[in-house]
Amino acid sequence: MIEFLKSLFLQESATQTIIVLSLISALGIMLGKLRFFGISLGITFVFFIGILAGHFGLTVNGNMLLYAETFGLVLFVYALGLQVGPGFFSSMRHEGVRLIFPSLGLLLTGTLLAIMLSYACNVNMGDMSGILCGATTNTPALAAAQQTLKQMGMDSSGAALSCALTYPLGVVGVILALVFLRKFFVRPGDMPLPDNKHKKNVFIASYKVTNPGIFGKTIAEVANTSHNHFVISRMWHNGHVLIPMSDRTLQKDDILLVITKPEEKDALSLVFGEQEQKDWNNESIDWNKIDSELTSQRILVTRPEINGKKLSSLRLRNNYGINISRVYRSGVQLLATPDLILQLGDRLTVVGETADIKRVEGILGNAVKSLNEPNLVSVFIGMILGLIVGSIPLSVPGISLPVKLGLAGGPIIVGILIGTFGPRLHMVTYTTQSANMMLRALGLNLYLACLGLDAGAHFFETIVRPEGALWLVLGLIITFVPVVLIGIFAMRSMKLDYGSVCGLLCGSMANPMALTYAGDTIEGDNPSVAYATVYPVCMFLRVIIIQLVVMFFV
Repeated sequence: MIEFLKSLFLQESATQTIIVLSLISALGIMLGKLRFFGISLGITFVFFIGILAGHFGLTVNGNMLLYAETFGLVLFVYALGLQVGPGFFSSMRHEGVRLIFPSLGLLLTGTLLAIMLSYACNVNMGDMSGILCGATTNTPALAAAQQTLKQMGMDSSGAALSCALTYPLGVVGVILALVFLRKFFVRPGDMPLPDNKHKKNVFIASYKVTNPGIFGKTIAEVANTSHNHFVISRMWHNGHVLIPMSDRTLQKDDILLVITKPEEKDALSLVFGEQEQKDWNNESIDWNKIDSELTSQRILVTRPEINGKKLSSLRLRNNYGINISRVYRSGVQLLATPDLILQLGDRLTVVGETADIKRVEGILGNAVKSLNEPNLVSVFIGMILGLIVGSIPLSVPGISLPVKLGLAGGPIIVGILIGTFGPRLHMVTYTTQSANMMLRALGLNLYLACLGLDAGAHFFETIVRPEGALWLVLGLIITFVPVVLIGIFAMRSMKLDYGSVCGLLCGSMANPMALTYAGDTIEGDNPSVAYATVYPVCMFLRVIIIQLVVMFFV
């Protein structure tokens, strides 16, 4: 029996690799649920269990370890890109610059701090490049630094060792910095609301038609002459509620229930007239009790032939006498404009008579069970394209060596693009939230287990070396100080909510483990959206900057 167990756990094979990685992941996940001083490190414990296993001599086949680590990383970042893709570009338009600006500040602050500490503490820049990569948990940057050192004829083993040593504290340091910010600097108003993203994108208001310039004009004529974006959901004329068809004329004192963007609500007062004071954005409103003549219902798009079609091409308003006011997609509420391209999984808010809504339900599908079928084709095709994009060498002026997006950069960029534009090519990219979370968790667990197992072999012996303790302290400083400083700046000077700040900090530091921690402790999708917004830019720049640092300061 003992010999059997030894062969099962110690003799290198495909079976042994699966068993070891599964055991590390299971123990790490269970320990991650424990709280120490009110803090839970979550999935990060998988990494620590891997380090312990490697320290005590547990090994697996090197090629299998590399495969599992690569597959896990690619699966995680691609699924993340696929999730945030539908709302990525709208986020870039509204919040992108505000998110990227402090992220670049964090990147430059950490790099300059590393250069100064290198001279102040007499640490050669080869080793410091590894410390910087470990402190920012950026393995693609480490690969770029090692390649540059080798091409300069220098030993790159010190960079790999210092990165392995500082990487764990790089993971924990960001989490501790987030906890520190929340404990001492976050005010109640800094926390995002559960539907914060909804309120940013859509605003509901009612207007009394008092502008003489639109008396007798049709809704279509008003919409064509106005430069504002709006959808009229309901219309009250002489006390009776009506479906606001495009050919319906507006009369004095009509009441219009309008869905628009928050920044355009005041401009619409000039178009329609007086805005009523009633708050229509309260979640407690029962839309079916506003009047007895019309019904409001959310219908799920589940028919594949609807995927990628413009809302106007379905002609639902003209053919069925209903109105579509809002579209919910990946946690984001969108205006139901005619040029909006529908995707599988969209939830449409339909207003009309009950019989008409039933007919529209047959057109759109509303078959929840059909969406439970996994759409794996887009996942595998996306990962292939992501790896191809990540392997393309990019020439940067002033740098003799080509730069690549790597295993992490390529898949997340392709995931974002497919999640956004796939439906326009009639690709079925929809995955349920639970399925996407499963893909991400599986990928991240594999990646952390392999990374810890690989680093554990020489981890503790390096700590006791004279330079080991110094490397740890420098790495923690490079991790903790810039994150806290930029976090405070982003919340106070740029007025970003704490959820978005956590996401941009985790994305700037290429730290998916800290993102998972933030997602577990903060309601809403703000951390994930901010992470995906800044991650591709910062990851690419870190790969370039680390090569510049090595070439100019070694």
